[in-house]
Amino acid sequence: MLGRVAGGIFWMYRYLERAENTARLLAAGHRMTLTRGEDEASQEWRSILTTLGQLADYDRHNDAYSGAQVCDFVLRSRNNPQSVLWMFERARANARACRSAITREVWEAINEGWMTLRDLLARPVRVTNLDAVLAAIRRESTLARGATHGSMLRNETYSFARAGTFLERADNTARILDVKYYLLLPSIAYVGTVLDTGQWDNVLRSVSAERAYSWLNAGRMDARSIAEFLILDERFPRSLMFCHLAMRENLAALARFHRREGLPHEALARADAMLSNKRVDDIFEQGLHQFILEFIGCNAAIGNAISEEYRFVS
Repeated sequence: MLGRVAGGIFWMYRYLERAENTARLLAAGHRMTLTRGEDEASQEWRSILTTLGQLADYDRHNDAYSGAQVCDFVLRSRNNPQSVLWMFERARANARACRSAITREVWEAINEGWMTLRDLLARPVRVTNLDAVLAAIRRESTLARGATHGSMLRNETYSFARAGTFLERADNTARILDVKYYLLLPSIAYVGTVLDTGQWDNVLRSVSAERAYSWLNAGRMDARSIAEFLILDERFPRSLMFCHLAMRENLAALARFHRREGLPHEALARADAMLSNKRVDDIFEQGLHQFILEFIGCNAAIGNAISEEYRFVS
């Protein structure tokens, strides 16, 4: 496979996953602000921008953190080089460039998704239509993923697609955990309060984990058990452990196709050393923030190694 095509597939699925994750995070933040005062709601929206890495760009063009302003900026603003609309445009551009490597069903899902979101986001996003827009983003990403599962050969293309998906998903889960633990909670005095519990519930909702977590933990809501679930539980498809197991599987498939391992496998081995035989007590003893920063760095190194090994760029 040409590096240009491999890169297009890899980034196409990263953009689709990132768009869906962004919509989930905005939906969770919106739910939280409905029960908060104006000042607290502003801080909630600011924390979302921090999680997404878009705070600096936002501050250059806005001087307040209202829900309408933040959502419009994150979803569609031309002043935002990482808006959801831009992500879908890039995913579509990559799909078009790699048209011969994907099925008709995948191309149609991505193209129709882009057209749907282009029309929905042609006008400023308001609180009144926010839920419908966010649901559409999640739906279009899910349809593209479903078309991939249902129509693509389990070949090199599929392995690049899945590697991109799970690399992006792991980064998203890690960042959400980090912002909650390090930035969202305003004071140690709030630990164990209704505010603290509500924020942890919001973290679970932002990664669609509230139902799965409640099945396993019978209503318990504390930092350690939630961190253990989102980091180490290999049964949950958005946990760090699950994502890295999936990346390991797909990088192993690429090694078989190319008859050798390379830089990505070395980078993944370093990340595996962080997670293997790790207990949540070990993570908290090290410091959750420090652990997540190290994980995000290792995860980014895997992405860079894939790009270098297979000679492609976004």
